[in-house]
Amino acid sequence: MDKTLSLLGWSVSALLMTLSTSASADFLADSSATLGLRNFYFNNDYRDQPGGGGQSKTEEWGQGFMLKYSSGFTEGTVGFGVDALGLLGITLDSGGGRHLGSSMIPNDGEGAVDQWARLGLTAKMRFAKTEARYGSVSPKLPILQTNDGRLLPQTFEGAMLTSNDIDNLTINAGRLEHATGRGSSDRTALAVGGGSQASNEFLFAGADYKIGKGVTLQYYVANLEDYYTQNFVGVQHLWTLGESQSFKTDLRYFDSRSSGANGNAAGRSEGYRVGGYSHDSTGEIDNRTWSALFTYSLGGHAVTAGYQSVSSGSNFVQLNQGSLADKGSGGSSIYLFTDRILASFNRAGERTWFGQYAYDFSALGVPGLTASMVYLKGDNIQTTAGSSQSEWERDLSLDYVIQSGTLKGLGVGLRSGEFHSQADANQDQTRIIVSYNLALF
Repeated sequence: MDKTLSLLGWSVSALLMTLSTSASADFLADSSATLGLRNFYFNNDYRDQPGGGGQSKTEEWGQGFMLKYSSGFTEGTVGFGVDALGLLGITLDSGGGRHLGSSMIPNDGEGAVDQWARLGLTAKMRFAKTEARYGSVSPKLPILQTNDGRLLPQTFEGAMLTSNDIDNLTINAGRLEHATGRGSSDRTALAVGGGSQASNEFLFAGADYKIGKGVTLQYYVANLEDYYTQNFVGVQHLWTLGESQSFKTDLRYFDSRSSGANGNAAGRSEGYRVGGYSHDSTGEIDNRTWSALFTYSLGGHAVTAGYQSVSSGSNFVQLNQGSLADKGSGGSSIYLFTDRILASFNRAGERTWFGQYAYDFSALGVPGLTASMVYLKGDNIQTTAGSSQSEWERDLSLDYVIQSGTLKGLGVGLRSGEFHSQADANQDQTRIIVSYNLALF
């Protein structure tokens, strides 16, 4: 552990010393650094999972450190800067047959590693209100959601451009080549769930356009080389009904079709295929998914209802490297309302109804305390073993962030999920997360 900490510290220190000799005042004056601490307990109970080899659960506990540095930009028409991200994970408890199936801590061939780390550097450039980045990036876009659901976050490598030069319009574009999973120190190429062949190029572009105060229109297109092309259209509307009262509508539509090697039998036979059910068991990506969410908020209360429909050609897809050789590269997020603690409800043919109730206790004079409960029911699932299967999930979340005093900003979160499915193993999952961000400068 000491060697890893020293390596991270030396790398960041060397970077700062190099920059300080040549950077302008704005470059240094606008820089910032934070140290994020995350303590994570994870328990996934799957007693009835077929072929479990007698293991009844995955249970682990770890401590994560996330050191983030962000510089300002040099003076001039075109400004330059750099960001750095140092990540360190330490295993506090694992082993005893409880590491198998882990999605949080890397495996060294014999079990959970004691510690793991990685360093990400990002060069950045700014012109007017347009910013370009190259290096380690963490997209949060409809066509790609960086996963941060375990001890350390997933990261990607490539180039991204974001422009806000036109009022009310945000344009995003980029090209990604590699990913590093949340439970790994090693980068991999890119793929989809079930794909055993790697792709080295993910291209995307799109825009968010605000109309007036309450409406946002979105369009994005993405292509994962030799796997799929995906188009996304979204509409969001917030209707303010009065003081502390609103109604939100969020509509989303995805069109995903095969591209390159996935579009022909020869390519699919080599491993450029999607997992799960597909039409005629070809492994070809062919999916249309649409969903609608409606949320009514009054004071601290928020009631949500929604529906999602996945077409039956194949499962819904976005980047997921879990089928590649490095098992630590698994774990992904997708831009669906149904992407929850245990399941994503994105199987071929699946139709899902869901409802959620959330409460912000600041309305009762307890700021920082929030709670929510969600229930999802999916049916008409198409699988290789049969059709019209169903599943449901119930999740509870409770979060509290201390608002003042010495421990201001310290957060404690509880996640509890129960999942029953005819298409997968029944599971119960519990997560306890304690987090704190310390501003260094």
